[in-house]
Parts: sequence; C-alpha cells; structure tokens
Amino acid sequence: MEQDKPKAPITESSEESGMGNKLVRWGIVLLVGLGIMLIPVPAGITAESWRLLAIFAATITGSIVRPIPGGAMVLLGVTALPIFKVLKIEEALTGYADPVVWLVLAAFFISRGMIKTGLGRRIAFLFIQALGRHSLGLAYALVSTEAVLATVIPSTGARSGGIIFPIAKSLAEAYESKPGVTARRLGAYLMTTVYQCNVVVCAMFLTGQASNPIIARFAKEVTGIEISYSRWMIAALLPALISLFLVPLFLYKVFPPEIKHTPAARDYAKSELKLIGPVKWSEWLMLLVFGLVAILWMTTGYHQIHYAVVAMLGIGVLLVCGVLDWEDLITEKAAWAVFIWYGGLLRMAEALGQTGITKKFAETAAGLTTGWKWWLALGVLLLIYFYAHYAFASITAHATAMYTPFLIVILAAGAPPYLAVLSLAYFSNLGASLTHYGTTPAPIYFGAGYTNQRTWWWLGLLVSFVTIFVWTVIGFTWWKVLKLW
Repeated sequence: MEQDKPKAPITESSEESGMGNKLVRWGIVLLVGLGIMLIPVPAGITAESWRLLAIFAATITGSIVRPIPGGAMVLLGVTALPIFKVLKIEEALTGYADPVVWLVLAAFFISRGMIKTGLGRRIAFLFIQALGRHSLGLAYALVSTEAVLATVIPSTGARSGGIIFPIAKSLAEAYESKPGVTARRLGAYLMTTVYQCNVVVCAMFLTGQASNPIIARFAKEVTGIEISYSRWMIAALLPALISLFLVPLFLYKVFPPEIKHTPAARDYAKSELKLIGPVKWSEWLMLLVFGLVAILWMTTGYHQIHYAVVAMLGIGVLLVCGVLDWEDLITEKAAWAVFIWYGGLLRMAEALGQTGITKKFAETAAGLTTGWKWWLALGVLLLIYFYAHYAFASITAHATAMYTPFLIVILAAGAPPYLAVLSLAYFSNLGASLTHYGTTPAPIYFGAGYTNQRTWWWLGLLVSFVTIFVWTVIGFTWWKVLKLW
C-alpha cells in the first residue's frame, strides 16, 4: 500500500481562497432564497406557502453548491421553517417520524454488517473467481456483486467505497495499471464501467440508492400509485439486466482496455478467499438476515409488514446475535447524515405539495405541450429531465426539485400514469451517469485518477444514449407486457 502523500501546508492565502469560495456559495444560496421571497406572491398562493418555496429552493440550491454538507444544509432549512412562521416546530420535525426515513436508516446499518463481517468482499471474490478470465468478465463480476448487494443496501457510498472500488483498484494495480501512462491498461476501463453500471443498479431496486423511497413517496402523493419493493424491481428487471449486459460490452468496444485476458485475476481472487478463510459464523448470520430481509420486502403484499419494520427486525437480529453492536450503529456517520437530510427534505417537499404551488407550476408548464401527442410530450420532457442532471450533484437534489413538477406536467399531457411514474423514477437514477459528480460514487471512481474529466463526460454521454434507448423502447414494451399501461 502506498503511503499517504504529505499534505500541503495551509497558508493564509489558501485559507482566504477557501473562505472566499464558501462566501460565494453562501451568496448563491441567499440570492435564491431572498430572490424568491422578494417576488410578489402570486394570486391564489399564501404568503406562508411562498416563504416555504423560498426556503425549499434555498435548501436545494445549498445541496447543489454545498457551502456546508448537505445534511447540515437541510437542518438549517428545517430550522428556518418555524423561524419564518411557515410551520410549527412540531410540524417541521414530523418528517423524522416517517417510516420511510427509518427504513433507509436501518438499511444503512445492514450495509455496515455486510462490510464488517466481510461477506460483501467474499461475494465479490467469488464472482471474480467465476468470471475473471477476461477484463470484460472482471467488469461483469464487479457489477454482479453490486447488483446483489443493492437488494438490501441503499448506500451507494458503502457499496462502492467500502467494497467494490477497493477491489477494482487492487485488480488494476495487479496488472500494473495506475493513473497516468498505464491507466488504459485496465484501470480506466474498470473504473468507468463499474460506475456507469452503478447508476443502473441504483435504478434497479427500491433500495438501489437512498432517495428511491422518497421518489416512490412523491409518486404516491401525486397519483396514488404505490411502487412497492417487488413492483419496482419487476418493472426494472428486464431493462436493468439488458443495460448491465450492454454497458460493459459497449465500453469494451469504444473504450477498450489494453489488457484483454486477465487469468491472474482468478488467482488473485483465490488467494484473497484463502486469506479470508472459511465462512465465519457471523457471515452465515449476515447472509441469513440478508436473505430474510430481501424475501420479506418482496412479499410485503402477503404479510403486510411495513418495509421499515422488516429492516428494523433485521437490525434487531444482528444486534442480538452480536454481528453488530451499538457502537457500530451510533458511529455510522453516513446513515445519520442521510437521516437528517432525508427526514427534513421529505417534510419540506410534502408541505410544498400541499400548498398548490407545484400544481400551479405544472398547469403553467403544461401549456408548453398543449396540443401535443402524449407520447411526444413524454419523450421531450423525459429527455429534459434526464439531461438536467448536469446541473445536480446528487440524485436526491434532482428528484426532490424536479420529479413532482415533471410528473404532473407529463400526466397533464395525457401520458399513462404508470409510464410517467416509472420512467421518471428510473431516469432520476440513470441521469447520474453523465458527470463525475452526479452521485456519491462518481467522485470515488473519477477521483482514482484513471480518466480525465473530458473523457469521463464524453463516455457518460455515449452511455446515456444506450440506457435511454433500453429503458424507453425495451422498458416501455416490458411494462406493456406487465399490463402497467
């Protein structure tokens, strides 16, 4: 393992530069919030509702430009609600009592168990041992591992940063592929491919990433359609599997690694599995909970146990059996950060939907597609929604700001409800493929240094053509077969 590089000394000029940058970001946030507040309140909208819009917009803007971490930004937004007399403090905090917020929190804890026991690494090395004869097979092995883990682990950071990325980097370095002149030997292909498939995996499951449950919540509020775990997965299954097959193959053709055959990868996997040793009792317990939670989520329609209860039951078993301890839970910083921003955003978005502002926006925007065929309006609006992700640094910020308004506009154009709900939900995830900041794993894989920004963006654009085709042409056909529209 390489030693950490010495950090550059913090000088007065660098501190001033950092402070200046932060002030600019805060300026943007305040400009958005105060700018909306200063606009005359439209007819039919109350002053309180308009202030809520200003706080919500400023919070979303802050989540994008990030003068402080996203969770802290949302906490400030929640605090502003009672200060500006938009909501009482009891109402402002109700988002943290929502079962969906606790579902996500508990699922993060399950991911901690997957990493702590080593089960996630074992699964990855088993896939590499089976598929790792060629560089394309290595990509499929890593992608398959992520797809399996995503059935219950919503933390893309935990999946990528804790399990997939370290293995991908080790495989690249095993073939002497490092950032710089040797990047194209193997590392550049693996990093790019695994990330591009990561966003497909995000779209594949309700637990694919943390904001999917909130997207499902928005869909239910607007249309009454409940996207259960099984319904989300079944609808995504065919286009996701085809995408996970085509994307590595497509990149193998347009951005090929110099090393095609990787027999040493299987030897590497075997040696790592040997070091890990036989399956431990804690791994068996983790696997049991993993399977139990997944099965109960898929069969909610039969037993009527809420997803959050299932996840909390899984955590309870892991605590009682000693696989996790209380220290593991309270030190899981990512989980608590998500809890703070998730609960706050959920409440603000819900309150905003009750004001009638989003409906008024949709009615105005619907005028742009008046007289269009619904399929033409759907196609154009989906493309706008997809490529709007260039402006967002997270799936959550994108979906929270745009999902509900676009859904209402598409429905107003006459599109079938399920078609609108599902396509926007999946596009919320797939659009993150475009940039090196689109979602949490993006800076992890890009930051490895194997690919420059221009190449990363260009490949992201090319892959978007593939995924958009698959999820519209094949996806729409699949949903027709399922009689969803």
